[in-house]
Amino acid sequence: MFKRFILFTLITLVSISTFAQPVRVAVAANAQFVLRKLAGDFRKRTGITVEVISGASGKLTAQIKNGAPYDIFLSADMDFAQSIYADGFALNQPKVYALGSLIVCSSTGADVKNWKSYISSKTPGKIAIATPKLAPYGKAAEEALNHYNLYQAATGRLVFAESISQVNTYVLKGAVNIGFTTQSLVYELDPLQQFQWQKVDPSAYAPIRQGAVMLKYSKNKNFVNNKRFFDYLFSAGAKAIFKKFGYTTT
Repeated sequence: MFKRFILFTLITLVSISTFAQPVRVAVAANAQFVLRKLAGDFRKRTGITVEVISGASGKLTAQIKNGAPYDIFLSADMDFAQSIYADGFALNQPKVYALGSLIVCSSTGADVKNWKSYISSKTPGKIAIATPKLAPYGKAAEEALNHYNLYQAATGRLVFAESISQVNTYVLKGAVNIGFTTQSLVYELDPLQQFQWQKVDPSAYAPIRQGAVMLKYSKNKNFVNNKRFFDYLFSAGAKAIFKKFGYTTT
């Protein structure tokens, strides 16, 4: 009986230890708020905690390739996720978890509804975009400016941020006149926040197909919980939350 008791105690302690370990998710800055909402919903359903680490997709990719202890990576595009897989750091091929939308916005009263005229007229004021090489939404903004032959007109006024989060900070604090960012920002703001925005025509930039991969590090421990959260991202409940934040799901 004593041996059985000891065995039962050890199994219980191991189970508790495993259950207590959070799922560590590295997420592109544009999706950090929706991920926190998803993490809360997932915890209510399962009791499992999700730890959110956000940043520019390019920087997170570099961290993962240098051994960062993340379990899942949610990129703002498929390219960075594919790079992770191609270099042997992922357990699965990238899977699209959402499609993002690019907006132009301002908290300074700039005429964002006529943003193309605003830029072409070379009206004084800074324009924020995320660094295209690091952040897919920055790449999309660059593509949109080139699509409308506005990049040259914007030169000299562009402020390159490390991530979409930094773009959002510049915009909301009025440090720039306008900024290009994710539509999900609209659903994260206080309703009383002074904020104008306009959706950029999706035909002006390549689709922002955001990719998810399970990382090889996740095999080390807590794999079952990691897999549960990864599968949850594609569930009906998760898709409903993504849609509330302005994303499109498949």
